[in-house]
Amino acid sequence: MSALRILVPVKRVIDYAVKPRVNKAQTAIETAGVKHSMNPFDELSIEESVRIREKKSYAGGVEEIIALSIGPPKSVDVLRTAMAMGADRSIFVEVKDGEEVEPLAVGKIIRRLVEKEKINLVMCGKQSIDDDSGQTGQIVAGLMGWGAATQASKVSFGEGGVSVEKEVDGGTETVRSPLPMVITTDLRLNEPRYASLPNIMKAKKKKIDKITAEELGVSLERRLKTLEVIEPPPRKGGGKVEDVDGMIAKLKELGAI
Repeated sequence: MSALRILVPVKRVIDYAVKPRVNKAQTAIETAGVKHSMNPFDELSIEESVRIREKKSYAGGVEEIIALSIGPPKSVDVLRTAMAMGADRSIFVEVKDGEEVEPLAVGKIIRRLVEKEKINLVMCGKQSIDDDSGQTGQIVAGLMGWGAATQASKVSFGEGGVSVEKEVDGGTETVRSPLPMVITTDLRLNEPRYASLPNIMKAKKKKIDKITAEELGVSLERRLKTLEVIEPPPRKGGGKVEDVDGMIAKLKELGAI
C-alpha cells in the first residue's frame, strides 16, 4: 500500500465577509483595493488533508501534501496560509492580474501536475465563492479517468477504498472509490484551524515552486466571454396581513395563486 500524495488546489478570492460590487463598465466584479483571502472551501480541503496525516486515517500514511494555486502574484499569500496550516510545499502557476482562468484550463493544469508529482489524491473545494462554477474537481476526475466524490461531509479509509459521505435531500449518501481519486469538500466536513504564529514563521521557509501554464503545455485561451455583470435588483419590503383570508387575497392579487 503506497502512501498518499495529496494535491490541494487553493484559490485567492474576495474575502467572504466583503460585499462584492460590480465595476463601472459592468464587465466584472471590482477587485482593486478589496480584501482577499483563501477560498473557504479550499481551507476545508487543506484541513482535511492535514487531519488525515495527524489521525493516521490511511494505513499507508501521508507522504506529502502539496498546495497549488493558479492566479496573480498575490496568490502566493494563500499558499503561505496553506503551508502554515500544514501543507509541506506549494506549486504556483502565475497568471497576469485580471486574467481569469477557466475551469477547463485549471483542470488541465492539475492533470499535468498530478502526472508530474505522482499524486494519488486530489482534495479540492466543491466550488470557489467568486465564480461558483463548481466544475474543477469533476473535470480533473474526467481528464484522469479517476473516481470522484463530491460535496464531502465525511471522509474515511478502509479496505474497499475511500468512503465519502455527503448530505442529500432527506438524509445522507455514501459513495466508495479506490485510489487514485478526486474529492471535493463541503462546509460540514470540518472546521479549519487558525494558523499559529510559529507555523506562519515556518511557512516562510517552505518551498514554493513556480511554473507557467506554457511550461506544462496548457493553453489559457478563453472559450467563454462574459457579456455583462449586473447587481440583482434591491429586494422590496414585505407586508403584513391580518389573517389567512387576507393572505390568500394578497397572493391572488400578486398572481401567486
